[in-house]
Amino acid sequence: MIGVIGAMHIEVETIKSLMENKTAEKIGGVEFVKGTLHGREIVIAVCGIGKVAAAMCTQIMILKYSPECIINTGVGGSLSTRLAIGDIAVAESLVQHDMDTSPLGDPVGLISGLNLVNIPADKRVAEVLLKGIETLDNVKGMTGVIASGDQFIASDEKKKFITDNFGAIVCEMEGASIAQVCFSNGVPFGVVRAVSDCADGSSHMDYGEFLPVAAANAAKLIEYFAMNA
Repeated sequence: MIGVIGAMHIEVETIKSLMENKTAEKIGGVEFVKGTLHGREIVIAVCGIGKVAAAMCTQIMILKYSPECIINTGVGGSLSTRLAIGDIAVAESLVQHDMDTSPLGDPVGLISGLNLVNIPADKRVAEVLLKGIETLDNVKGMTGVIASGDQFIASDEKKKFITDNFGAIVCEMEGASIAQVCFSNGVPFGVVRAVSDCADGSSHMDYGEFLPVAAANAAKLIEYFAMNA
């Protein structure tokens, strides 16, 4: 079974509409929809925005449904000149840019307990997702570090902080917490982000206009994964 988590309904509704034999149940305030997608068993959930909501949803999904892998799909802000709006980033690793115990002598972003800054995504999952990008029209793909934090990044100053400290190519608000839960539970995972804005002063204008396009591209990639993983 493949687990799929999105923060917002728009990020998963296309996938849900393609599923067959659907059943739904609500656990911990989150609705989990189980069914098949191109013959593959899948369970999908909208976790809500932010790291805590995403982590709670992920742990419930693992304990209740025992997925063979989890993919976090959605949109994010570009931190790279090589990723334009509509393009897709696939995580090589995830960092939490707002995690900071450096006054105690730790590296910025160190995750207590894991003793890691970068949480590595599953290589096989990432490879399939990257191949899927090649099937999309006029969409570029890139793999690298995806940075998560409980902030909507919309300033050049914050953008520079994240790129300088972590070398990230995209920023968003859930992926690294999902990565932490999956890593701690030994569940392979992948994180996909379609670019909806440029994470700068124009982000509030870009986001609403391009969110549907970016979400649609991410959904197509999940469909490809279900057919080819």
